[in-house]
Amino acid sequence: MTDITSPFAVESELRMQTQNAAAGSVASHADAIDFWAAQPLKNMKPEWSRMGTRLICPDSLDRWDGFALSEWELSAAAWEDFHPHSETNFVVAGELHIECGGQTVVLGPGDAARVNAGRVGRYWAPIYARMIAVYGPNPDGLESDAFKYTEI
Repeated sequence: MTDITSPFAVESELRMQTQNAAAGSVASHADAIDFWAAQPLKNMKPEWSRMGTRLICPDSLDRWDGFALSEWELSAAAWEDFHPHSETNFVVAGELHIECGGQTVVLGPGDAARVNAGRVGRYWAPIYARMIAVYGPNPDGLESDAFKYTEI
Protein backbone atom coordinates (compact mmCIF):
# COMPACT_ATOMS: atom_id res chain seq x y z
CA MET A 1 0.00 0.00 0.00
CA THR A 2 1.25 3.49 -0.79
CA ASP A 3 1.92 6.18 1.78
CA ILE A 4 -1.44 7.94 2.09
CA THR A 5 -1.17 11.62 2.96
CA SER A 6 -4.49 13.11 1.83
CA PRO A 7 -8.16 12.15 1.51
CA PHE A 8 -7.73 12.19 -2.28
CA ALA A 9 -4.91 9.68 -2.02
CA VAL A 10 -7.12 7.44 0.17
CA GLU A 11 -9.88 7.50 -2.45
CA SER A 12 -7.39 6.83 -5.24
CA GLU A 13 -5.85 3.91 -3.34
CA LEU A 14 -9.27 2.36 -2.65
CA ARG A 15 -10.24 2.66 -6.31
CA MET A 16 -6.96 1.04 -7.39
CA GLN A 17 -7.47 -1.84 -4.96
CA THR A 18 -11.01 -2.50 -6.18
CA GLN A 19 -10.71 -1.79 -9.91
CA ASN A 20 -10.55 -5.51 -10.71
CA ALA A 21 -13.45 -6.36 -8.40
CA ALA A 22 -16.90 -7.02 -9.81
CA ALA A 23 -18.96 -3.86 -10.32
CA GLY A 24 -20.87 -2.95 -7.17
CA SER A 25 -19.13 -5.58 -5.06
CA VAL A 26 -18.39 -4.92 -1.44
CA ALA A 27 -15.50 -6.02 0.71
CA SER A 28 -16.04 -8.59 3.44
CA HIS A 29 -17.30 -7.19 6.74
CA ALA A 30 -14.09 -8.61 8.23
CA ASP A 31 -12.21 -5.90 6.32
CA ALA A 32 -11.64 -2.50 7.90
CA ILE A 33 -13.43 -0.65 5.08
CA ASP A 34 -16.44 -1.63 2.98
CA PHE A 35 -16.32 -0.08 -0.50
CA TRP A 36 -19.00 0.25 -3.16
CA ALA A 37 -17.86 1.19 -6.66
CA ALA A 38 -19.68 3.94 -8.54
CA GLN A 39 -22.57 2.68 -10.67
CA PRO A 40 -24.86 4.36 -13.20
CA LEU A 41 -28.42 5.20 -12.22
CA LYS A 42 -31.07 2.97 -13.80
CA ASN A 43 -34.81 3.25 -14.33
CA MET A 44 -36.88 1.08 -11.96
CA LYS A 45 -39.20 0.42 -14.90
CA PRO A 46 -38.63 1.30 -18.58
CA GLU A 47 -41.73 3.52 -18.62
CA TRP A 48 -40.39 5.52 -15.64
CA SER A 49 -37.80 7.17 -17.85
CA ARG A 50 -37.39 10.39 -15.85
CA MET A 51 -36.41 8.70 -12.59
CA GLY A 52 -33.06 7.01 -12.14
CA THR A 53 -31.93 5.17 -9.03
CA ARG A 54 -29.25 2.89 -7.62
CA LEU A 55 -28.97 1.09 -4.33
CA ILE A 56 -25.56 1.64 -2.75
CA CYS A 57 -25.89 -0.50 0.38
CA PRO A 58 -27.04 -2.98 1.55
CA ASP A 59 -26.97 -5.31 -1.46
CA SER A 60 -30.77 -5.76 -1.37
CA LEU A 61 -33.76 -4.18 0.35
CA ASP A 62 -35.20 -7.43 1.72
CA ARG A 63 -34.41 -6.33 5.29
CA TRP A 64 -31.71 -4.34 7.04
CA ASP A 65 -30.81 -3.47 10.61
CA GLY A 66 -28.73 -0.31 10.20
CA PHE A 67 -29.49 1.99 7.30
CA ALA A 68 -29.83 1.71 3.55
CA LEU A 69 -28.21 4.20 1.20
CA SER A 70 -29.26 5.04 -2.35
CA GLU A 71 -28.79 7.68 -5.00
CA TRP A 72 -31.62 8.83 -7.23
CA GLU A 73 -32.75 11.59 -9.55
CA LEU A 74 -35.93 13.05 -10.98
CA SER A 75 -36.17 15.04 -14.23
CA ALA A 76 -39.49 16.89 -14.50
CA ALA A 77 -41.12 14.00 -12.67
CA ALA A 78 -42.81 13.08 -9.40
CA TRP A 79 -42.61 9.97 -7.20
CA GLU A 80 -44.91 8.89 -4.39
CA ASP A 81 -44.67 5.90 -2.08
CA PHE A 82 -45.52 4.58 1.36
CA HIS A 83 -42.60 3.23 3.33
CA PRO A 84 -42.48 1.55 6.74
CA HIS A 85 -39.05 3.09 7.43
CA SER A 86 -37.92 6.71 7.59
CA GLU A 87 -36.43 8.24 4.43
CA THR A 88 -34.00 11.16 4.57
CA ASN A 89 -33.06 12.87 1.31
CA PHE A 90 -30.00 15.07 0.86
CA VAL A 91 -30.14 17.15 -2.33
CA VAL A 92 -26.90 17.11 -4.30
CA ALA A 93 -28.15 19.13 -7.29
CA GLY A 94 -31.32 20.86 -8.45
CA GLU A 95 -34.55 21.46 -6.56
CA LEU A 96 -36.65 18.82 -4.81
CA HIS A 97 -40.14 19.34 -3.41
CA ILE A 98 -41.39 16.96 -0.71
CA GLU A 99 -44.96 16.74 0.61
CA CYS A 100 -46.10 14.59 3.52
CA GLY A 101 -49.11 14.93 5.78
CA GLY A 102 -50.10 18.32 4.37
CA GLN A 103 -46.64 19.83 4.89
CA THR A 104 -44.44 20.79 1.91
CA VAL A 105 -40.75 21.72 1.86
CA VAL A 106 -38.58 22.83 -1.04
CA LEU A 107 -34.94 21.71 -0.94
CA GLY A 108 -31.91 22.95 -2.84
CA PRO A 109 -28.31 21.70 -2.95
CA GLY A 110 -27.06 20.96 0.56
CA ASP A 111 -30.56 20.78 2.09
CA ALA A 112 -32.00 17.61 3.63
CA ALA A 113 -35.42 16.51 4.89
CA ARG A 114 -36.85 13.31 6.37
CA VAL A 115 -40.25 11.68 5.82
CA ASN A 116 -40.87 9.68 8.98
CA ALA A 117 -41.80 6.00 9.01
CA GLY A 118 -45.37 4.91 8.31
CA ARG A 119 -46.22 7.80 6.00
CA VAL A 120 -46.73 8.48 2.32
CA GLY A 121 -44.09 10.78 0.86
CA ARG A 122 -44.50 12.66 -2.41
CA TYR A 123 -41.33 13.90 -4.10
CA TRP A 124 -41.12 16.01 -7.25
CA ALA A 125 -38.61 17.98 -9.28
CA PRO A 126 -40.15 20.59 -11.60
CA ILE A 127 -36.91 20.58 -13.62
CA TYR A 128 -34.25 18.30 -12.10
CA ALA A 129 -33.03 17.01 -8.73
CA ARG A 130 -30.36 14.50 -7.71
CA MET A 131 -30.42 13.11 -4.18
CA ILE A 132 -28.71 10.78 -1.74
CA ALA A 133 -31.35 8.94 0.31
CA VAL A 134 -30.83 7.26 3.67
CA TYR A 135 -33.51 4.79 4.75
CA GLY A 136 -33.95 4.01 8.44
CA PRO A 137 -33.81 0.45 9.81
CA ASN A 138 -36.22 -2.16 8.42
CA PRO A 139 -35.27 -5.38 10.28
CA ASP A 140 -38.62 -7.06 9.56
CA GLY A 141 -38.31 -6.51 5.81
CA LEU A 142 -41.62 -4.66 5.49
CA GLU A 143 -42.13 -3.52 1.90
CA SER A 144 -42.68 -0.05 0.57
CA ASP A 145 -45.80 0.19 -1.55
CA ALA A 146 -48.33 2.49 -3.22
CA PHE A 147 -45.78 3.49 -5.86
CA LYS A 148 -46.88 6.31 -8.14
CA TYR A 149 -44.73 7.84 -10.88
CA THR A 150 -45.84 10.91 -12.84
CA GLU A 151 -44.16 13.05 -15.48
CA ILE A 152 -44.57 16.78 -15.00
